[in-house]
Amino acid sequence: MKVINPATEEVIKELQEDTKETIDQKYQLLKKGQLQWAKQPVEKRVQCIQHFYDLLDQEKDELAKILTSEVGKPLQESYNELNGARGRMKYFIDNAVKWLSEEWMVTEGATREKIVYEPLGIIANISAWNYPYLVGVNVFIPALIGGNGVLYKPSEYSSLTGLAIQRLLYKAGVPENVFQSVLGKGNVGEHLLNLPLDGYFFTGSYRTGKYIAEKVASKLVPIGLELGGKDPLYVADDVIDIDQVAGAALEGVVYNNGQSCCSVERIYVHEKVYDRFVKSYVEQAKKMKVGDPMAKDTQIGPLSRKEQQQFLLDQVKDAKDKGATVLLGGNAVGNKGYFIEPTVLINVNHDMRVMKEESFGPVTGIQKVKDDNEALALMQDTEYGLTAAVYSKSFERAEALMQQMNTGTVYWNCCDRVSGALPWSGRKHSGLGSTLSYQGIRAFVQPKSYHIRG
Repeated sequence: MKVINPATEEVIKELQEDTKETIDQKYQLLKKGQLQWAKQPVEKRVQCIQHFYDLLDQEKDELAKILTSEVGKPLQESYNELNGARGRMKYFIDNAVKWLSEEWMVTEGATREKIVYEPLGIIANISAWNYPYLVGVNVFIPALIGGNGVLYKPSEYSSLTGLAIQRLLYKAGVPENVFQSVLGKGNVGEHLLNLPLDGYFFTGSYRTGKYIAEKVASKLVPIGLELGGKDPLYVADDVIDIDQVAGAALEGVVYNNGQSCCSVERIYVHEKVYDRFVKSYVEQAKKMKVGDPMAKDTQIGPLSRKEQQQFLLDQVKDAKDKGATVLLGGNAVGNKGYFIEPTVLINVNHDMRVMKEESFGPVTGIQKVKDDNEALALMQDTEYGLTAAVYSKSFERAEALMQQMNTGTVYWNCCDRVSGALPWSGRKHSGLGSTLSYQGIRAFVQPKSYHIRG
């Protein structure tokens, strides 16, 4: 399996894919180790994660360069991802003991009652390439703290980062017979689905998530799916600083080269401020530097996957054919690498693919609306349900819209952010279950009820 640098299209390294035989061996190894790991006190397991937390900072320079080289995000954003992952881990480190300790429900009378939380067993973590640290720690950190064994499959587009994660977990004290990575493409993931595992946790596309859920449904084990989005942002006519809001929306669109599940993917603007917003958005987008992701001044690097470049160009063509106007971008950049210009489309509508299907790139359509009701109807017109953002001077006005959005997360005067203290969950085609927060800790354990008499 070749690891390709998406900025240069050069082969960074060749790796040996796992086979059914090697995956079976790793599973058998975990079966032996997980039982001993689960017997360790929660505090001991947390200590290992604390050490891993420290190592991510100590080795951040090397880790950031590896990440940028194989997924193409600007180098500073790789540092940001490492810092963000540590922030989420800090929540788990500080709160896991509280949420995993036994709970006494009845302490007096003839029968005392308590709840204890036991690990699921051995789980599969089939992870994503766009934020391998951030989406990875959502799963394997609480899973390990909860006493589980983990078969971790990094995306084939971020395998070097996956191997770095494994190396540092071992260095931090996590036993090799508790955490094992498996390398490869979809056929390798298929082997994981055939194993008698105790839980499956996937981050990626709706199509693959649906396939996994259907394939393992008969096992009746927990499934967690962090899937995609087509996340809307609405700008009301009472916003005070148009330039600030346009800049925030732009960052929400293009950060991580637009490859975030919670990226802003469609923008609706009240007609009273539409012209000013579009003008400011385009002016700021024009100033963004597209280029070598290792360069300090680069703001947009290459897409991580070659096929995504053509996918986005096809979305733009479809919009143009149906009457959209390209105000900026819409083209590939250079002869090498999977680059695309930041792209702004206006005169868009929901007959166009760019306003309905997930883009996953620095491309967005901006649509004019006459009032909050029209904005709400358009924001709700989607099969996804991950996040939705409202920019308005009035919280009451924004809240009235946010309460009606069938999404796992809503934002007022911000967008494209995640907090370790809050559950990260999708609705409809955006996923199933929750990670992060205390719910994300409890997602990797199962309760056992004790009735104690005598």
